[in-house]
Amino acid sequence: MTSLCKNQAVLLLFLISSPLLHSHLFTHAASTSPPITRPRILFMTGLGSDDDYSDDYLDDHSSPPEVPSPVRIPVLNREARLCPYNPCLENQEPCANLAVQSGCLCPGLSGADQPPHAPRIQALLPISEGDDRGKVEVQWCAPSSVVSGYRVVVEGTDGDALEFGDALRRGSLTSLEVGTKVCVVAVNNAGHSSPSEFSCNRYDPPESSEHNVFAWVISGGVALLLLVVITSLILWKQNMCQRGKRDSTDGLGNPSYSTEGTL
Repeated sequence: MTSLCKNQAVLLLFLISSPLLHSHLFTHAASTSPPITRPRILFMTGLGSDDDYSDDYLDDHSSPPEVPSPVRIPVLNREARLCPYNPCLENQEPCANLAVQSGCLCPGLSGADQPPHAPRIQALLPISEGDDRGKVEVQWCAPSSVVSGYRVVVEGTDGDALEFGDALRRGSLTSLEVGTKVCVVAVNNAGHSSPSEFSCNRYDPPESSEHNVFAWVISGGVALLLLVVITSLILWKQNMCQRGKRDSTDGLGNPSYSTEGTL
C-alpha cells in the first residue's frame, strides 16, 4: 500500500514537471534547427535604372548585378534624297564629294577594277556659229562607272579616235556626211566599254531655218500661181457666158435680123 502511494506521488510529480520539459525540448529544437527562409520576389519595371530594384534586394547585396544596356537603334528623321548630280553635265563636282558634304545618296558605280559601262550619246548637232562653224558637236552622258576618259570613234575614219577628259561631256568633230555612225567609248584602267545601241548614233542633221523659209516661199509662190490661174479661168468663163446672152438678146429684138443675112 505504501509503495502504491509512492508510485502515484512520483507519477503526479512527473506530470507537473512535464510542461517545463516540453518547453525546454522545444527551445532546444528551435535553437538547433536551421532557420527557415522564404524567397523574396523582386519587381523590376525597367532595364538599366538603379531605382528599379527593391529595398530588400539592396539590403542583401552590396551592389546590383550588371544589366546590359539596351541597344539603341538610330532613327532617321529625314528622308534619303539623291545628290544633285547630272551625268549629262560637264565639269561637275564628283558625286562622292557631294555625299560627304550633305549626306545625300549617289547612284551605284562599278569599281575601277572593272571595265566601265557604255556611255549614252545625247545628240549630234551641227555647229552654225563661232570658230567651229561647219563642224558637228557630239554630246554624251556618263555611265554608272568609274571613268578616266572618253573616246569618240567615227565610222570610216582611219585616224586615231578623239580623246576627252573624264569631266567633259561634249566634243567637236569635223564635218560629217549624213548617215555616218559615231560611237562614244568610256575608258578606265581596267579596259573600255563595248559599243551598244545607245552609245552609237548616226548623224542625221535637222533641217535648218533657212531651208524651212525657202520651202515656205516656194509653197507660197506655187499657191499664188494656182490662185491666179483659177481666177483667170473663172473670169474667162463668166465673160463667155455674158457674151452669149447678149448675142441671143440682140437677135430676138430685131425681127428682120437673121443669121443668114437681111431679108
